[in-house]
Amino acid sequence: MMKTIRISAALLLRGDGHTLLVRKHGTTAFMQPGGKIEPGETPEQALMRELFEEISVIVTAVELEFLGQFQAPAANEPDHLVVAEVFLLHVKDADIKATAEIEEVRWISPSEPGEIIMAPLTERHILPFYRQRQSRVAG
Repeated sequence: MMKTIRISAALLLRGDGHTLLVRKHGTTAFMQPGGKIEPGETPEQALMRELFEEISVIVTAVELEFLGQFQAPAANEPDHLVVAEVFLLHVKDADIKATAEIEEVRWISPSEPGEIIMAPLTERHILPFYRQRQSRVAG
């Protein structure tokens, strides 16, 4: 039986429309910044904590726009399903740097991510959802 991991993640966008993906030490897949929701935490609280721990970004709950709940097989934990509360967050080109378990940060175009390995949640759900949303806004 699949075990479930509840996380909170950010679709972090800067002014040029690029989004930030992170890669943890010892892994190959890039994913949205965020992490596990601890007991007693709201998804917003978990995301604010994780963003600070992982990439030194300080945000308030007011800045987070809820996009929806998405699920996919976990990138780094076999037989686990990730259930993610995903929030949109606009950032200035802040001084974002990898800290804690993050080895690499990369800004990508959501419409043309290039040849990088992405977590299933990012590749199959979050980026396609965002592209669809943007085409509705533009159309």
